[in-house]
Amino acid sequence: MTTKRRTGLYVMDPERFDDVYGSAERALIERHLAIEAPPCAAPDLTAGLLADVDVLVTGWGAPRLDAALLDKAPRLGLVLYAAGSVRPLVTEESWARGVRVTAAGTVIADRVADFALAQILYALKHGWRYVLTARRTRAAAERRTEPGTAGATVGLVSLGATGRATARLLTRHGVCLLAHDPYIPDSGIRALGAEPASLERLFAESDVVSLHAPLLEETHGMVDERRLRSMRPDATLVNTARGGLVDEPALATVLRERPDLFAVLDVTDPEPADPGSPLFDLDNVVVTPHLAGSLGPERRLLGRAMADDLERYVAGRPLRHEMAATAMEHAA
Repeated sequence: MTTKRRTGLYVMDPERFDDVYGSAERALIERHLAIEAPPCAAPDLTAGLLADVDVLVTGWGAPRLDAALLDKAPRLGLVLYAAGSVRPLVTEESWARGVRVTAAGTVIADRVADFALAQILYALKHGWRYVLTARRTRAAAERRTEPGTAGATVGLVSLGATGRATARLLTRHGVCLLAHDPYIPDSGIRALGAEPASLERLFAESDVVSLHAPLLEETHGMVDERRLRSMRPDATLVNTARGGLVDEPALATVLRERPDLFAVLDVTDPEPADPGSPLFDLDNVVVTPHLAGSLGPERRLLGRAMADDLERYVAGRPLRHEMAATAMEHAA
């Protein structure tokens, strides 16, 4: 007896759809879903489109799963979310109605970790400092004492998906890892090859401090003037997480007063940074345009991960990237 295929619907930002769900990814998804309507944007959803949908296939620009939408989609059982944070997507109502959500956050985390690793290793060689000094002076920069990797101390603030991925990448480079995460027991931190540390110790002892925390009420502005001033000589701050974690006026002040410190900011607050931001006047800061994450062809990996979880869902197997309501309190 032939089992009727579930009904699906693509709904996300149209400008990013092909980046995420290419022809190969769509073919994998449509092996298991009957999708008749063309891809649409969230504002274009109607009761008619949603009435028979079992699975929403989405990503950036996804609709919020509020009561109004769920009332129009009585058969909805699964949302494939080829993006990171599900906070804009899920609601108490969606959890209560048992709608399952699988998201590509850990796939993105691996790409963020790649970028963070590159910046951490470059910082331990003082690479950006030499580049900017040579450009400013129009002469070869004079070598200083670089910590290198062997025996250097790297501090990771938060061990969510990105922090854990970064820790795993760093273990082969011979650095001493300090980590702070109030929601992970010390045994869990040590299992990642890191030593548990308070934020005060981490900032004071690390050659590079790398931020991986979610932006929550309790983490907003956590990198304040006191912690910045406590950083050891020649230390570097790397932020690939959220700009709001850092008190940017305090950062500009401390960097101006302590030219030995350096900052690599892939995220700012606001983002992008204002054209007149003092960050652009300083010689000891680099601002990049949110390069950490999944860019270009890397985004197809997100669609592929969703196709893989759909296959698991249809087969009744555990989903690899499923989100749980209990994990949302401290999630990004």
